[in-house]
Amino acid sequence: MTLNHNVIDGIIVEDDMEFSLGELSRICAVNAEWIISLVEEGILEPINITSKRWYFSGACLRRVQIIQRLQRDLGVNLAGVALVLQLREEVEILRTRLSTIKSNDTE
Repeated sequence: MTLNHNVIDGIIVEDDMEFSLGELSRICAVNAEWIISLVEEGILEPINITSKRWYFSGACLRRVQIIQRLQRDLGVNLAGVALVLQLREEVEILRTRLSTIKSNDTE
């Protein structure tokens, strides 16, 4: 009998973590210009956009990964990506509200 041992290597990314533009582009294996275009389109927002050096939160890292999957797997353009992300956020808000209503009903 042979045992397969799959090792998963990764980092848990918290929302309060910060990544420079260079770090974010390296982690996501994209060029910085692509990330800058996401900022210019309003799809991604640095922590302090007025600063000369942009830093991005852990939530931005996850958002970039979602954007990459949408473009790679579905061929969605940036306008479509913005719409999908907006709808995802609205669904999350509605789920939170529904969860709150359900927990209040059970009390």
